[in-house]
Amino acid sequence: MSKDYYKILGIAEFETAENIKLAYRKLARKLHPDVAGSSREALARFKEINEAYEILSNKVKKEEYDRARRFYSYAKNNSDQSYKQTEKKQEENKTKKNNSFSFNWEEFLSKKHRNESFQRQENLAPQKGSDINTDIEITVFEALCGTCKTVNMLQKSVCPVCNGRKFANGTICKHCQGKGEFTEHKKFNIKIPAEIKDGSKIRLAGEGNKGLNGGKNGDLYITIHVKETQNYKTDGLNIIKTVPITPFEAVLGAKIKISTLNGIINLNILPNTQNGQKFRLSNCGIVQNDKIGDMIITVEIKIPKNLTKEELELYKKLGEISSSNIRDDIYDK
Repeated sequence: MSKDYYKILGIAEFETAENIKLAYRKLARKLHPDVAGSSREALARFKEINEAYEILSNKVKKEEYDRARRFYSYAKNNSDQSYKQTEKKQEENKTKKNNSFSFNWEEFLSKKHRNESFQRQENLAPQKGSDINTDIEITVFEALCGTCKTVNMLQKSVCPVCNGRKFANGTICKHCQGKGEFTEHKKFNIKIPAEIKDGSKIRLAGEGNKGLNGGKNGDLYITIHVKETQNYKTDGLNIIKTVPITPFEAVLGAKIKISTLNGIINLNILPNTQNGQKFRLSNCGIVQNDKIGDMIITVEIKIPKNLTKEELELYKKLGEISSSNIRDDIYDK
């Protein structure tokens, strides 16, 4: 077998996870370059104990490693028995080959595990940060006219203390709790262009997660969702809106507040306004190519719910004193 990780850490095969950690920490403090120096032998030994701990502290990797050791032991024993049964001449010819039998743990590991191990310990090549994806919901009119939105995102960065290696001074990095990275909130002001379509994406280059070892940052992608509205419709550049009014507002007239793209505007409801009557607010519609539409308000007379006893009495009195019949013109004559 190429390496005996149990022997490297000085522990038995069936040690608990806690004992494995204690053995590693003891050796890490002793063999850390700050203590043992930075000679080639010292660095190789420090790297070796980290490699052993990398395998033995991971339940899945440890199980694979233990299977590999058992397989190696079985294959080596069979090889020795075969050696004893061969003729002397064959022994001499094959001694060198049999004695050099070796099972390479690195070959036994899956490609994924090997890449993870080398990436943590040896690979210092620049790596691009991962992209971040998020969603923004806007109204139909914001989509037509354009708008600005503020997005608060969580962004990952490499730990500045351990530089992503998860260990510092021979122990697990306290700054990142052994994660090798930390997250921070960052606000972005997103300018959404006019006439954007539902499902469109906006890319902010370099605003994704931080790169490793000097690599480029990832990108931030914002997916736009256009929210449908029930009270608004569009007709070219005009905005069509239905607004409810009470019966007494229709009869007596009133001033009501209307929300437009230009802000809040007071609309003057004339006395004796009929249900379905329209009012036009000039230059309160959609702006496009130096042209401005209007907002057309259609009023809908509605009776308020949960009328009080006093209100009901007034309606009853109104019915008693009313002298007009609004259905005269629909009777057959």
